[in-house]
Amino acid sequence: MPIVCLGLSHNTAPVEVREGHVFPASRMAEALTALRDYGAVKEAAMLQTCGRLEIYAELDDYEAGVVQLKSFLGNFGHGSARTRYDLDSYMYTLLGRQAVEHLFRVATGLDSMLIGEAEILGQVKDAYIAAHQAKALGKSLHRLFREALNAGKTARSQTHIGDESVSIATAAIEAAKARLGSLDSRSVVVIGAGKMGRTAVKRLRHEGATHLIVTNRTMSRAQDLIAEVGFGEAVEMPGLVEALSSADIVVTSTGASHFVLTRENIAAAMAARPERPLFIIDIAVPRDCEPSVVEIPNVAMVDIDGLKSVVDRNLDTRRESIPDVEEIIESYIERFDEWYRARVAVPIISSLTRKAEAIRESEVARLFARCPELTEREKMLVAGMSMTIVSKLLHSAVTRIRATASRNHSEAISHARVLDELFELDLADHIAHLLPAPAAIDADE
Repeated sequence: MPIVCLGLSHNTAPVEVREGHVFPASRMAEALTALRDYGAVKEAAMLQTCGRLEIYAELDDYEAGVVQLKSFLGNFGHGSARTRYDLDSYMYTLLGRQAVEHLFRVATGLDSMLIGEAEILGQVKDAYIAAHQAKALGKSLHRLFREALNAGKTARSQTHIGDESVSIATAAIEAAKARLGSLDSRSVVVIGAGKMGRTAVKRLRHEGATHLIVTNRTMSRAQDLIAEVGFGEAVEMPGLVEALSSADIVVTSTGASHFVLTRENIAAAMAARPERPLFIIDIAVPRDCEPSVVEIPNVAMVDIDGLKSVVDRNLDTRRESIPDVEEIIESYIERFDEWYRARVAVPIISSLTRKAEAIRESEVARLFARCPELTEREKMLVAGMSMTIVSKLLHSAVTRIRATASRNHSEAISHARVLDELFELDLADHIAHLLPAPAAIDADE
């Protein structure tokens, strides 16, 4: 398969590296359009979450395509990195079956920061929709992402991988409880009214927090969230320092490209309550909180990479489901693999039937020219008979080509070469495209 996944994730890169390679949502369509225009990239999709940035692509040329994908990541004007890193040392490249399996593991929650986390399936769907709207998808990735979404839904409906819903936002609340105990009577500031902020607010109310302040760049969104949950108050961003001065816990998850919580504004807030501890949970990527705030007395902070250990011990039930989910993944890989292999046959069958039809039409036309006395009905009968003869002659060949393509990639290529030589089908370019890329992992192996 010339399908490739190029990316970096929480498994290979810490948050300080990942945050330097975030594409703002407002520029995703632009990014996908730029990616699609690279010469070796036939089709592409980008999956971006707080824990990963991955490009899935079908390539015309493996080596040239991977170089172009890396060039895209290095050159496209995505989020400004606070520190520059050697990206290659943190990236991985998966080819063919490995890339397919990886996306299915992501969609089912096995490769998430938190096993079976609630948000990931929606994020895969968002990536699929964005690529579709940008016209960056072709038949291969369209089918791949649809199958990944189906695998994720099947895993959640047939196993316990999604039990006791754990998301990054709920993990943040678990981290607060682990550090402070009960949240009863605690004062909490939530910065950001997006999906994570909303989930955090709902969980905080459930956990008994008595005083909540929500602040957001757009004040109306903070007000809408407060109205939805019937709990807390909305505060404009300029009032952040005052809000922090009375907080026990801060949960922050904005999309800002700069630090929202700086050493300066945290120090100003702490000056009003120097002996009262403040615990900051930063679940944003890029990070919202300047790392040096932990040097301020009585201030503690955990970022998104620090949350995993907090909730790991509560995921035993989900871990028990991993073998069952892996069986589901394998069945979906085989289904996609069979479909993908069968696609090899399409240009071969198309070329063969076009050649046969061209010969049939030519010979029928010559016959009609030599026999002008034939009536329209007689001509229709002759033409119909010629179509039947061609169809019956090709039927067994077409059936065998399809079966071989879905069963054995190498044998399908051999058949294509034989047919090309016998019938002069001009399949040279197609055969060259089907040849395996260097280091390809093929299902036949």
